[in-house]
Amino acid sequence: MSLDKIGIAKRIAQELKDGYYVNLGIGIPTLVANFVPENIEVVLQSENGLLGIGPFPEKGNADPDLINAGKQTVTTIPGSSFFDSSLSFAMIRGGHVDLTVLGAFEVSDKGDISSWKIPGKMVKGMGGAMDLVAAAKNIIVATTHTDRHGQPKLKTSCDLPLTGVNCVKKIVSDLAVIEVTDKGFKLLERAPGVSVEEILEKTGAPVIVEGDIPEMKL
Repeated sequence: MSLDKIGIAKRIAQELKDGYYVNLGIGIPTLVANFVPENIEVVLQSENGLLGIGPFPEKGNADPDLINAGKQTVTTIPGSSFFDSSLSFAMIRGGHVDLTVLGAFEVSDKGDISSWKIPGKMVKGMGGAMDLVAAAKNIIVATTHTDRHGQPKLKTSCDLPLTGVNCVKKIVSDLAVIEVTDKGFKLLERAPGVSVEEILEKTGAPVIVEGDIPEMKL
């Protein structure tokens, strides 16, 4: 059984480490804020100038003026700070973000990512994605394994315009956890009830499989 968005976010939250500064991209990545392990402290950063994002607000308790880069209402943690976008991007470009979690349209087995434009469709722009993939120390992609037409999003090369080159370290999809190595994709974990054969069938590139592949623990 493939994971839903919540399951993907829960698995990615296991990648967080104590003391990390983390940027969560628009879409599935924002849900990671709700599943930060209790035994660690991380600081979530948003491009629009917020450091110290908390979980999403409970229904009826949202402050419409307190939003993330995707214009979703958020909460803050004690010690949060607010600043302009130039300072926010100085933090990003200066390499002060330990981990960035992004969605993607396509990811290549060399770690390239396409995440901002589909030809023929109107988009508002790339936003901060190009800065994030160029400067973050670690990039994890949160995505479905295939697109709405059932075509692989993990491929030997990206067909869509690139956001970054050779930058993605790991992918957590609804089917698997896959590491990007210098030899290509390597399967680390599979979603509960999902077979290795299904993962290989739905991946548009060779995948290294070594030994028994464990199920994700959520």
